[in-house]
Amino acid sequence: QVQLVESGGGVVQAGGSLRLSCAASGITFSIQTATWYRQAPGKPRELVARVSSGGSRLYADSVRGRFTISRDNAKNTVYLQMNSLKPEDTAVYYCNAQRPPTWGQGTQVTVSS
Repeated sequence: QVQLVESGGGVVQAGGSLRLSCAASGITFSIQTATWYRQAPGKPRELVARVSSGGSRLYADSVRGRFTISRDNAKNTVYLQMNSLKPEDTAVYYCNAQRPPTWGQGTQVTVSS
């Protein structure tokens, strides 16, 4: 059974940092693309950051330079380091794997001004 479990969300003041984790079971993150998405209330889900099996990274313009996606193959876990957080980063953050298409349950990030 393929499963993704996110953790690390919480409430933080603007300018603070959080690190999200996405632990996988049933799949191997090192051989596929992993993506972080987020969805704010009343808005569509949007891509935040992606890391390919080859290690190339892609970021949304709104987070580039503040967020970093990384992968620990030994732990089969993908991370999202979020620095200089802004109130507009408030959302539920989801981890996604492509093969097979799998979503985690989401973790809430709230940034207070």
